[in-house]
Amino acid sequence: MRAVEISQPGGPEVLVPVERPRPEAGAGEVLIKVSAAGVNRPDVAQRKGSYPPPPGASDLPGLEVAGEIVGGDAAAGGFSVGDKVCALIAGGGYAEYCVAPVEQCLPIPAGLSEIEAAGLPETYFTVWSNVFDRGALKAGETLLVHGGASGIGTTAIQLARAMGNTVYATVGSDERARAVEALGAARGINYKTEDFVEVVREATGGVGVNVILDMVAGDYINRDLKCLADDGRIVIIALLGGARSEIDANQVLRRRLTVTGSTLRPRPVAFKGAIAQSLRQHVWPLLEQGRIKPIVHATFPLEQASAAHAMMEAGENIGKIILTV
Repeated sequence: MRAVEISQPGGPEVLVPVERPRPEAGAGEVLIKVSAAGVNRPDVAQRKGSYPPPPGASDLPGLEVAGEIVGGDAAAGGFSVGDKVCALIAGGGYAEYCVAPVEQCLPIPAGLSEIEAAGLPETYFTVWSNVFDRGALKAGETLLVHGGASGIGTTAIQLARAMGNTVYATVGSDERARAVEALGAARGINYKTEDFVEVVREATGGVGVNVILDMVAGDYINRDLKCLADDGRIVIIALLGGARSEIDANQVLRRRLTVTGSTLRPRPVAFKGAIAQSLRQHVWPLLEQGRIKPIVHATFPLEQASAAHAMMEAGENIGKIILTV
């Protein structure tokens, strides 16, 4: 099969088209003929050598795909050979074929293309697990999303709005601020020209937000604390601003604040399978009703994965970047 591998740690140019043996599905797994694969920040980190795949996972990048089940243990997940699915995987998505745990497969929502569906698993699994499970966002509460124009950000904004929440989002330009407002954010905040702490405090009448989804960390965390309402929660999902943060512990104690976080890739299949079931129950109907939608910014042929990575690192995308196979 055709695939794209990381020849050595480095820039986008180290992503090289190769021929690889077709993988074989084991018990509880299916073989998927890939039509499209999502590009995500963890792929970039893996390419640079800072995010190795977990034990047993493919060394090929790619954490989400859409395509057709062509073999394996499909019946274990209530599927059949020939079904069109999207799937969360621990690696191997940049290829013509990949293996996925059947528990981490979901049917492609009615009305969506395979290209659109390829942009669902990584973002929707991540947002559901971190905003609604770990962050415990409830209807009527407020959410601040950093990186609002990213695949994660555009998903979090739409999903929280559909669940009855008010959302604020930080972005890197006025154009992106208007784009996230069009998706349902009450206010897009250009972090390059505005102080998001001041904007959030003013927008909430000094109360603050209940939950913050943070993919920056670093010096953002102490600023996040100032944005939180009493009993508020910060959920960290990436470290684009660095791993070290200075925290005003007095704020945490006095206002009962929570700082937490998670990574999804190394979690057990059963954990991810439970998220898949929650998504199928609560989120897939919203997608099929057209109340929320995956935002696809650009597509590239599989062999042009390096160009896709260059676009992501340049911060040009609003929504998902997808590789087509």
